[in-house]
Amino acid sequence: MNTLRTAMLLAAMTALFMGVGFLIGGSGGMMIALVIAAGTNLFSYWNADKMVLSMNRAVEVDERNAPEYHAIVQGLAERAGLPMPKTYLIDNAQPNAFATGRNPQNAAVAASTGLLQALTHEEVAAVMAHELAHVQHRDTLTMTIVATFAGAISMLGNFAFFLGGNRDNNNPFGFVGVLAAMIVAPFAAMVVQMAVSRTREYEADRRGAEICGHPLWLASALDKIARGAERIPNPDAERNPAMAHLFIINPLSGERMDSLFSTHPSTENRIAALQAMARQMAGGDAQAAPRQAPTPRQADEQRPSGPWDQAARPEQPADPAKPKPNPWGRNPTGPKGRWS
Repeated sequence: MNTLRTAMLLAAMTALFMGVGFLIGGSGGMMIALVIAAGTNLFSYWNADKMVLSMNRAVEVDERNAPEYHAIVQGLAERAGLPMPKTYLIDNAQPNAFATGRNPQNAAVAASTGLLQALTHEEVAAVMAHELAHVQHRDTLTMTIVATFAGAISMLGNFAFFLGGNRDNNNPFGFVGVLAAMIVAPFAAMVVQMAVSRTREYEADRRGAEICGHPLWLASALDKIARGAERIPNPDAERNPAMAHLFIINPLSGERMDSLFSTHPSTENRIAALQAMARQMAGGDAQAAPRQAPTPRQADEQRPSGPWDQAARPEQPADPAKPKPNPWGRNPTGPKGRWS
C-alpha cells in the first residue's frame, strides 16, 4: 500500500511538472519537463534526504558527542521495533525537528539545538517519538519527495517569465500561459504539500504518543515548539519553504492559522486530540484538560512509567519544584559537542 501510494504521488507530481512545462513552452516544454521530472524522481528517491539535511546544515551526532539525545532516540527506536536511525543536530535556536529517509533502514531524525534547550527530557522524547512514527509509517520518503518536487515546481514557476513567452517556443497560450504558470505552479505545489502533510501529522501524533507512552508529553512539547516558532525565525527554512511541511511545527514566520493555506493542522487541534487520547488511556477518569497543555511532570503523575521510562529517563526529584528550562545543562550536545 505504501509503495502504491508513493507511486501515485510520483505520477501526480510528474503530471503537474509536465503541465507547468506545457504552459511555459507548449509540447516542447512539456517534453523537457518530463525529462527533468524523471531525473527528479530518481534523485528524490536516492538523495532527497541528504539534500534536506544539507539545506538545514544538519550535523550527524552519536553517543560520544550527543549522549543523552542519542540515548533517547535509541530507546524509542527499540520500543517502536525500528532500526536505529541516524541522528542529526541543527544549529538553530528555533525549537523544531523532522525525520527523513527513503525507508526505516535508511532513516534519519534531526532536532535543533533550540529544541534540546527549550524542552524537558520527557518532551524531547515525545517529539522524537513523533518523528519515529513518521519513519514507521514510511511518511519520510513521501514527504521528502514532495519537498523536492515542490521546490522544483516553484522554481520553474518563478523562472516562467524568462523561459516562456517566446513566439518560437510552440507555446499555444503565449504570455497568458506563462503568467498562469507563474501563479498556478507555486500554488499547486503548495496544495500537494498540504494534502500530504496535514492528515499525516495527526497520525504521527497518535503513534508517537503510543511509542513514548504519554500523550501529554507531546501536547506540552507542541505548545512550546509552536510558541517558539512564532518568536524565533528559521533562516534556512525561510530560504527553502518547500520543505516546511517536514517539520513537526511549521517553521516559517507568518504561519498562524489552520486554514486552506496551512501545511500543518492547528496546534490547538493537535493538542486537544492528544489530551483526549490521554483521557482514554487513563480510562476516562482524567478531568477536563486545562486550556494550556499540562507539563510532562503532571502527565507523569497521571500515567504509570513503563520499562523504557525507567531505563532512559532520569529519576524525578522528590521536591516538585519548577524544572529548569534546559534539563541538558549548558551544552545540549554533550561534553564534546560541536556547539560547546
